[in-house]
Amino acid sequence: MTRLRPNRRDFLKASAATTAVTTPYFYSQPRTLADETASANSRIPIGVIGSGGMAGGNMKAAKDWLDVVAICDADSDRAAKFNESHSGGKAKVYTDYHDILADDSIPLIHVATPDHWHTKPLIEAMLAGKDVYCEKPLTLTIDEGKQIRKVQKETGRIVQVGTQQRSTFNLFVKAMAIVAEGRLGKIKRLECGIGGAPSSPSIPVADVPANLDWDRWLGPAPETDYRFLSTGKGRPNTNCHYEFRWWYQYSGGKLTDWGAHHVDIANWALKLNGQTAGPTGISGSADHPVEFADGVPQQDDRYNTATKFEFTVSYPDGAEMVIRSNSRNGVLIEGEKGRIFVSRRNLDGAPVDALKENPLADDTIAKVYKNLPMERNERQAHWANFLHCHREGLEPISDVHSHMQMLNICHLAGISARLGRDLKWDDSAEQIVGDDEANAMLARPYREGYEIQMG
Repeated sequence: MTRLRPNRRDFLKASAATTAVTTPYFYSQPRTLADETASANSRIPIGVIGSGGMAGGNMKAAKDWLDVVAICDADSDRAAKFNESHSGGKAKVYTDYHDILADDSIPLIHVATPDHWHTKPLIEAMLAGKDVYCEKPLTLTIDEGKQIRKVQKETGRIVQVGTQQRSTFNLFVKAMAIVAEGRLGKIKRLECGIGGAPSSPSIPVADVPANLDWDRWLGPAPETDYRFLSTGKGRPNTNCHYEFRWWYQYSGGKLTDWGAHHVDIANWALKLNGQTAGPTGISGSADHPVEFADGVPQQDDRYNTATKFEFTVSYPDGAEMVIRSNSRNGVLIEGEKGRIFVSRRNLDGAPVDALKENPLADDTIAKVYKNLPMERNERQAHWANFLHCHREGLEPISDVHSHMQMLNICHLAGISARLGRDLKWDDSAEQIVGDDEANAMLARPYREGYEIQMG
């Protein structure tokens, strides 16, 4: 298998020479995933739960190492197309993912369902002895995150979260190395530009397509009608595939969709800089396309997540994290010594320019990446990282504990948005202070028949 293998110094010099690297430079430690999967006999079988676009992109990225042997989806058409594309029609197709979890010959599970379906199969997969690559955000609520972390600690299973920015070496990982060397000094302010969300017209109730098991698609979410409206342009308006992101019943809107990426980088920077204390509160405001009462949308026929917003997260050392819909997409990190901006296209700022004359230490990026092999880049690297950690029993670069630290922030922003007020937060207890109504939104009831199976 062909791959680039420059040494660390070559990587650092090459990446310092540009602020937006189009050809990734990275190094591999002596033994890489490619070495481990040199023969067909070492390929790993995986079961896929949810076979939409994210699963397709992920399996394309991991095709050098994995064989898709089982698929589960509530949409039979999607499952059939995915089967043909990613396993030549040879995978077993199920309507109940528990059939995959019961198969002892399958060591790995990929959960790529809509957001409201992440926690239940993830927990049950860990309890079944599987290692899991789960799409972000891991949860719909803060309490779900507590359950996931508890089960992961008890089982010791390897779980990688699909926040692939943590494996983008020439941009986000390099930015974190700048922070980790103290080149920004104490961080005073971070800004996460994550974009706004769409609204929709009234979406009528429609007949459920014959290929879709609507009850199973809803799963833990409240029972409701299927809605669909073709606009004639782009994606249709619906409360199902892809557009589930814009309904609080199934997601957190942009606050958890893109927030799970950029807030993750901002939180990572704080922790690498030694600013480990969690937030103390959140303030701000949001615009919604429908009216809310007591945190509940009062219309059920159109998208209801926040379309515009600006929130400020406060920390005990005086640092602030701003989460905005109307600024440049990416993460701005401002310290006492300088500031940098990083996105999926750029890494810039005076501390980046300074790398030309004063490069990062040879081992800085390695330490930021937990001294794990750095093979490929971006999504492929993220899968390589997961599979290496699966083989070696190591914590992956995007573990459930760091993920939930930052996702709690995104969920708090969502609760503040829906209630229309500021919130105080006790990070050690993971509770909202002095607000019973807000605390009640840390969890959600599961629909009967779709509770998490804990044994």
